[in-house]
Amino acid sequence: MRYGARRGLLLLTAALGAALGAIPAWGQNVSLAGSMGSDKALLMIDGQPRMLALGASSQGVTLRRLADGQAVVEVAGRSITLTLGAAPARVDGGGGGAKGGPAADSEIVLPIGPGGHFSGAGAINGAAVQFLVDTGATTIALSQGEANRIGLDWKRGKPALSATANGPVPVYIINLTSVRLGPVEVANVEAVVLPSDMPMVLLGNSFLGRFSMRRDGDVMRLAKKP
Repeated sequence: MRYGARRGLLLLTAALGAALGAIPAWGQNVSLAGSMGSDKALLMIDGQPRMLALGASSQGVTLRRLADGQAVVEVAGRSITLTLGAAPARVDGGGGGAKGGPAADSEIVLPIGPGGHFSGAGAINGAAVQFLVDTGATTIALSQGEANRIGLDWKRGKPALSATANGPVPVYIINLTSVRLGPVEVANVEAVVLPSDMPMVLLGNSFLGRFSMRRDGDVMRLAKKP
């Protein structure tokens, strides 16, 4: 093959590869797993984490807006609104836009936050809360104020004492009917209610113990055990 013909074939191959790379990925599951500040979102695209800044794209998905626990992404010229912690939206290649659907698997992906901590939106007994992963905590722990806000009847729990850096603290041990984080929900989870104020609900090992955990760069993956 002459050099000119070979060069032409290489250019044609490169152009074809670029064209294929620009084709939006139909039939993808896309969800909002977290955010960093007001201009970066952690998206899950077919189970793979992608941290995108506003205006950036990955696998045919472009992040357009991010605010109040929601992200607006654009796929093939259509806008799709994703809600933090909700089930993934599926991009439908038949022109139907995005459809809500079941989670692609039983995996939770959490982004790293300030101070190197991992947090995420979820729910306790159907009420929205913000969790902070605490692998050193035996159970889920929340304040009396937060328990009152979400309607837990914690005073009917079992009174106990919990050892803290400031000495023993009276707590109430309760059982949560359901705990959801991202797309995964777990039933019958033990928790303690403390008198002290806490900015988030501590996600301890009564929940985490049902998952296999591993860190993958700036995200934590929780895979539900069989």
